[in-house]
Amino acid sequence: MGTISKIHEMLVSKEISCEELTKSYLKEIENANKELNAYVCVTEEQALTSAKAVDKKIASGVEIGMLEGVPMTLKDNLSTKDIETTCCSKILQGYKPIYDATVWEILKNQNAVLLGKTNMDEFAMGSSCETSCFGGATNPFNTNHCSGGSSGGVASAVGGNIAPYGLGSDTGGSIRQPASFCGIVGLKPTYGAVSRYGLVAYASSLDQIGPITKTVEDASIVYDAISVYDSKDSTSRGKCGANTFDTLNNDIKGMKIGIPKEYYEGIRDDVKEAIFAQFKVLEDLGAEIVHIELPAVKYALPVYYIIACAEASSNLGRYDGIRYGYKTKHYNGTHDMICRTRSEGFGEEVKRRILLGTYVLSAGYYDAYYKKAQNLRGTIISAFNKAFESCDVILAPTVPMTAFEMGHAVSDPIETYLTDICTVPVNIAGLPGISVPCGFNAKGMPIGMQFIGKQFGEAQILNVAYKYQQSAKENFKDTKWGVKL
Repeated sequence: MGTISKIHEMLVSKEISCEELTKSYLKEIENANKELNAYVCVTEEQALTSAKAVDKKIASGVEIGMLEGVPMTLKDNLSTKDIETTCCSKILQGYKPIYDATVWEILKNQNAVLLGKTNMDEFAMGSSCETSCFGGATNPFNTNHCSGGSSGGVASAVGGNIAPYGLGSDTGGSIRQPASFCGIVGLKPTYGAVSRYGLVAYASSLDQIGPITKTVEDASIVYDAISVYDSKDSTSRGKCGANTFDTLNNDIKGMKIGIPKEYYEGIRDDVKEAIFAQFKVLEDLGAEIVHIELPAVKYALPVYYIIACAEASSNLGRYDGIRYGYKTKHYNGTHDMICRTRSEGFGEEVKRRILLGTYVLSAGYYDAYYKKAQNLRGTIISAFNKAFESCDVILAPTVPMTAFEMGHAVSDPIETYLTDICTVPVNIAGLPGISVPCGFNAKGMPIGMQFIGKQFGEAQILNVAYKYQQSAKENFKDTKWGVKL
């Protein structure tokens, strides 16, 4: 049974009240957050108000939904009306949106209990959560290590049991990578399956919102709730087909799982060995392992950084100190004010990506970089389409390594960029991917692997991931932190 189902049963049976449950999470946040630094804003008053409303509903005998009364958290780039939304950047400190992101509106209407907003790399640009202006979130398995990024705060909170689940965003692996580092589950849906309305944009053609959870079942429940068509998002399609929860326990006998050799080149030995050991688990479940080739993925990382930075340079142009957010105190004229505001408000990594994006879009370089990257994006999409002719899902490492120590991202930024090498192809092709724990290294740090599906193939990847979790429960370990249900 997943965490959400367990909480639901406890509430319905009146084993615990929603207010008591919420208070226990708030208490554990107060204790654990000093070391985990997962939360940047705790919404205690709102959480308790929601909890009391759920308790009143239960007491009156009204049936509650699966997510009603279940505490949760949101990455700090998801718009929350009248609650500060900073993207963990100095330039947005003090900004309180006047509207809710669609995903939060959906969950709020289902009486979800918002515990607070969680830490992240500034504007989702980073792979360790350390570019945050609040300092990085730490790993619940070892606080000397990072939680990953950019949704590091959500992963740290869920892995540290100070939130049953949370919503993050994934532009190049920012849900799956921290989920891998923190030994939990992260689902990046198909592009368009979940509305992006109210998500503060990094790279609009790559960004996607998805759940970070303790179990595959939990990921399925949350995905089913938020994957609805939204007219406010022009790219929204919602999920295709029935709820994924209904097919979780389907037999995977005969399912072909593709192993692309290119994904395993340059991967650290302990990661590779942990994933290879899972082949037998999947074969015992009746799946067939087939070896495939995906040579086009070698272009994915440069294509990603060109497209993502180009779109970021456009999206972040709105932060000028005139309309909202941070504004420099001393300036001479409008031009100087905008320059000083951006220089002081943006962190180093954000400025680096804006500069790169502006460069690849500039006259004389557009054709050589941005246009070529878009053409190669089409090549990568075609390569995946061809690969799926010989397999149903693809199995690959989530990250080439385990969580690195705090500070490593600053001392070796190149290696940090390379942590995205296995995750970015999914975003470029707009495919769904789910990261699940598959073992631990000699130091006890989690290792993750990802199942990649066809467009709108969430039901299939959740099905195989669920069956895998049922057969490899030893890889889903708990940490010492937080609420123990």
